[in-house]
Amino acid sequence: MRKLLLILTLSIFGLGCSQKVPDTNKTSFSKEALNQKLEDEEGKSITIQQILDQHKGKVLVIDFWAGWCRDCLKALPKAKELEENNKNIDFVFLSLDSSKEGFDRSLERFEMKDKENYWFASGWKNDFNNYVDLNWIPRYMVIDQKSAIAKYYAISPEDPEIQTTIDKLLK
Repeated sequence: MRKLLLILTLSIFGLGCSQKVPDTNKTSFSKEALNQKLEDEEGKSITIQQILDQHKGKVLVIDFWAGWCRDCLKALPKAKELEENNKNIDFVFLSLDSSKEGFDRSLERFEMKDKENYWFASGWKNDFNNYVDLNWIPRYMVIDQKSAIAKYYAISPEDPEIQTTIDKLLK
């Protein structure tokens, strides 16, 4: 009886904590979202618009993650595999670590220093994350060559729609 009660309790908890799929698949960013500031590894401020401008003309995968996120860490090997299998596209990693020290530690600990990393110094709740309905990590988005959103919502680097989207954009 105890096992059944434990399983039922864990199931209810799991459902309550699961990621909610956004109601709308957005294809562009709002002005407020584009103006959202992040920090690079050196602490310099940069906006989402500036990041997108740096990758204009290329397919871009945005990976939301944090060093404290168990699901993110479990996804890292598959995210690295996605990156290895798509050397002709760009990847940007947006960290939701809770402090600059945590961000720096995570980059070092999980061998991310050679990647393009930014940190939301403003925290989880900000104009960009609110606009893209970020309610759980990891989360992946594919951005096309014109900085439009081609794949709005994926929670795993193994989501076949990520690769399908990339392949369509590269044709």
